[in-house]
Amino acid sequence: MYRVSPFVRHFALSLCLGILAATLWLNLDAASYYDFIEWRIADLRAPAFLPDWLTQWGSQSPALTPASLTSDGLMALFMFFIGKELWEAVVLERGALSGPQSLVPLGGVIGAAFGAAVVWILVGTVIESADEASVAIGWQVPLGSDVVLCYVIGRRVFGSGHPALHVLLLVSIACDFLGLLVLGLSYPSGGLFRLGWLALPLIASFGVWALYGRRPDPEASETARRRGLLLWPYILAGALCYIGIAAAGLPPALGLLPIIPAIPHADRSFGFFAEAETFLHDPLNRLAQLLVRPLAVVLFLFGLTRGGIDLAAFAPTTLTTLAAFWIGKPLGFLIGCMLAARITRRTLPQGIALRELLLIAMLLGIGFTVPVLALDTALPGGGMAEAARLGLAITLLAGAAALMLARMTPRA
Repeated sequence: MYRVSPFVRHFALSLCLGILAATLWLNLDAASYYDFIEWRIADLRAPAFLPDWLTQWGSQSPALTPASLTSDGLMALFMFFIGKELWEAVVLERGALSGPQSLVPLGGVIGAAFGAAVVWILVGTVIESADEASVAIGWQVPLGSDVVLCYVIGRRVFGSGHPALHVLLLVSIACDFLGLLVLGLSYPSGGLFRLGWLALPLIASFGVWALYGRRPDPEASETARRRGLLLWPYILAGALCYIGIAAAGLPPALGLLPIIPAIPHADRSFGFFAEAETFLHDPLNRLAQLLVRPLAVVLFLFGLTRGGIDLAAFAPTTLTTLAAFWIGKPLGFLIGCMLAARITRRTLPQGIALRELLLIAMLLGIGFTVPVLALDTALPGGGMAEAARLGLAITLLAGAAALMLARMTPRA
């Protein structure tokens, strides 16, 4: 089990500093804060030569603001970064998802999503009082997790290198992608014809793989081998993928994911965010290493533009959020793991007992980054969204509860 790189802790620090700055600004001068994040930098218009049925934006053209630039643009780089980790876990030798030991945690992911959605709907139906609320509104919000914060707190709970820490990363990454995918399928913007834009990422990914990313013949020339190590073809194809995903009406944060399978990668996995990957020179790992420093800035900007917490926003939606994260998600995860173990006749990875499983379930009760991305789409703006954001901030207390439980229950 290779050591997780320390840059993940830097990500967490940047995100928390952005949230703290945004919260102070919002509560001291709310008007100027909202003026900043909603400042209309530019209007986004589709090219005039495209037909209207292929470029339906809705009632008005979307605007480029600091908040949308960060959430829909820069966060695509972060999702690429963690998507690379998930892809390597699936396809590489010794990957966390390459063997049967992953079946039980993945069953827990499905259970966590189902439990969070069900509890959100049930509690919201009983206590929600907002005028803009409707039946089951916002159930997509608690599906996602927070990879960075879960890792930093999980490292304190389990210690570095513990198998449970890698399972926690696997589950939180899978929850993030499942949450965004379900969000995009639930609220596709535009008509069905816009889905035709998905052909663009498909063509771009297959094209760059065929021209550059395909594994060269053992007898190929040195020039042919070097072609596959170039980075610019994958960057260009990634930009085309992003355009296709965004134009299709799916969450733009997913825009760079289709290019990942086309990029040459290492032969084996060293674990999630392994420090050993800094010594690898395949294009996928080189691109990831180039993103490490910029992503610290991206996460700070995300916290600054989307993490402002109104401390006076407490409302029934806050309780609905907490119930989904603290009851539905952990309980669903545990039930999902048990059902997956019974159906597949598999067990948890070695070194993970009931104690570690309970701690992982508690840490899944933390949610901020991806759930915040879902707020504007899944909930009407205003009071409900701010109340839910306050609830997401309070979910961080689940980390303190997990630390207390870990100290009260020594390892077997």
